[in-house]
Amino acid sequence: MKYKDGKPSTHPDKSSGTVPVAIMFVVLCGLSFYLGGLFCSEKEKYTTVNVKDAVESPKLNSTSPLQVKDVSFPECGLEYQDYTPCTDPRRWKKYGMHRLTFLERHCPPAFERKECLVPPPDGYKLPMRWPKSRDQCWYRNVPYDWISKIKSNQHWLKKEGEIFLFPGGGTMFPNGVGKYVDLMQDLIPAMTDGTIRTALDMGCGVASWGGDLLDRNILTVSLAPRDNHEAQVQFALERGIPAILGIISTQRLTFPSNSFDMAHCSRCLIPWTEFGGIYLLEIHRILRPGGFWVLSGPPVNYENRWKGWNTTIEEQKSDYEKLQDLLTSLCFKFYKKKDDIAVWQKSLDNNCYKKLDSPDNYPTKCDDGTEPDSAWYTPLRPCVVVPDQKYKKLGLKSQPKWPQRLHVAPERVADVRGGSGGAFNQDDSKWKTQVKHYKKLVPAIGTDKIRNVMDMNTMYGGFAAALVDDPVWVMNVVSSYASNTLAVVFDRGLIGTYHDWCESFSTYPRTYDLLHLDGLFTTESHRCEMKYVLLEMDRILRPNGYAIIRESSYYVDSIATVAKGMKWGCREEETEYGGDKEKILICQKKLWYSNTKQPSR
Repeated sequence: MKYKDGKPSTHPDKSSGTVPVAIMFVVLCGLSFYLGGLFCSEKEKYTTVNVKDAVESPKLNSTSPLQVKDVSFPECGLEYQDYTPCTDPRRWKKYGMHRLTFLERHCPPAFERKECLVPPPDGYKLPMRWPKSRDQCWYRNVPYDWISKIKSNQHWLKKEGEIFLFPGGGTMFPNGVGKYVDLMQDLIPAMTDGTIRTALDMGCGVASWGGDLLDRNILTVSLAPRDNHEAQVQFALERGIPAILGIISTQRLTFPSNSFDMAHCSRCLIPWTEFGGIYLLEIHRILRPGGFWVLSGPPVNYENRWKGWNTTIEEQKSDYEKLQDLLTSLCFKFYKKKDDIAVWQKSLDNNCYKKLDSPDNYPTKCDDGTEPDSAWYTPLRPCVVVPDQKYKKLGLKSQPKWPQRLHVAPERVADVRGGSGGAFNQDDSKWKTQVKHYKKLVPAIGTDKIRNVMDMNTMYGGFAAALVDDPVWVMNVVSSYASNTLAVVFDRGLIGTYHDWCESFSTYPRTYDLLHLDGLFTTESHRCEMKYVLLEMDRILRPNGYAIIRESSYYVDSIATVAKGMKWGCREEETEYGGDKEKILICQKKLWYSNTKQPSR
């Protein structure tokens, strides 16, 4: 994290009401909005779809000191319909093959940023609604046949006419994910009683495992790179299942330490014992004490499976023994094994780590040079992050069971600047009131029209907690420059990630139904050009999706001007408390189609 270097928090005291007034700041902010349209075509025609809950264009006043001229953005070419700026295949050849580093985040420099609107694919339709979307989606929304053809025998998905169906298959469960998870639950009873709430799925396929766990009150972050499977994460999000682009390679995963209750790999082909076991060291870091590590596929069940893995039984036996030895050295205990599934548990006893004090031991304990929660462009290190002994309730058995843990102030809230149990409870209560107000402003919230939600700059996850009874899931984002509150988010049984909004988010276009931000521009405008933040919001927002922008009055009118240039319809609303210091901008992205010719494939 970068918050230790004195950078400001993304959650200032909003009671102050102060706004920047320096002339130079005003000029620079105005220019950041005004510049645009350098790289793409100048087509401005678009088609709208009449929606019952569509919002109207704003009736703006001219009281804001930040004046922005009218701006419009051209559409990008159709070749950018699935544009992921920081994981762009067009740029992979610039980066090395070692440990697949080319698949990691590599964002374009400022002079290569696109200032255009990403179009939907030809024939795009509004996504199917949850829960129907879990089992099928429109082919034209994710028009890729590669997975369907190559993985047909494993029943990941199949195409029928203009629809993709998801039978629930996977590499290690071609006959259905339900039976696979049933077996897992037999091995891990903690999956059934609310003990396990958060999970990570490495190499997620089309996220069938994470989708099945939703019915079992386990919230999974499904993780996969943008690779030759083309659209694993895009399929997952189209289905309404939490997912994010990512790979475990040379940098830490963008999560705090001791956060997930369970991590899972089903033939994800990650070389766990290579490179000094550095990938398992990262799994150890993000699992909380008592958390479970579940592996199926090579080398598990090698006695019966080795012939299908193009290897020898001796090689697979050696790999399994190396895996066991490595996990033991990391203070994992073998838990249970049956058929293709093996389970290990991270030790709850810190005494296990005393053996790492020996200078001849490998791996060693991490020193104090890197904070355990530092995870934004932080290199992987060949050392063990030992849980801090000051935490007495960090272990899985010490956590309240779900759903009780949602509203219990976690122990780690005291590590947040200004954090306390009282501050947590106040925040929790505040968001219940504010979300109630949001639902009056956007009646679609709480209905099947909204499924994938992002809180772009959360504090403790209060916005997500207030929506927990609705048919949604929320990706909680904590700025890499803010106080580290993401550990608290995970402790209460929610999911999220670190991110810097000066860069593009690790997801495909058109993957969220609702974006919520609270004071993001007030806090981050000194670092990030707001124009690019808004263009990124447009990229990841689904057509007809909503943005709830809660901001200082200083910024609201200017944001609305840029939003109009992105073909959004917006209106300004009062907060639930009234007053002039803060306003709410309700925006809806319109559905439009490109006028350019579909590129050849």
